[in-house]
Amino acid sequence: MPHKYSPDTKLIFVGDATMSPYEILQAGGAIDHQRRGGCGQAAALGQGISELVGPNPEPERLREYRQSIAIIRRQMDNRMFPLTLDGLERGMPALSK
Repeated sequence: MPHKYSPDTKLIFVGDATMSPYEILQAGGAIDHQRRGGCGQAAALGQGISELVGPNPEPERLREYRQSIAIIRRQMDNRMFPLTLDGLERGMPALSK
């Protein structure tokens, strides 16, 4: 995938990331399978963007049971934080590295 973001791009990926791993990893696996390049692209998440975080509403204690969350968290270099005021405060420094 060609790099198309400027070096100062910051990404905030908000969502619970709870879905079937198939939807994330398999081309054509998601409901928007008609959209070219729209699914099966988890490996490209954040590619070329060094400042990204992922506020996640799923309780941290339950995340280890969700394969899809583990996949997304790994792609984000473990920069997934709770979608709470405390989590947002913990995550914001990752956007200024």
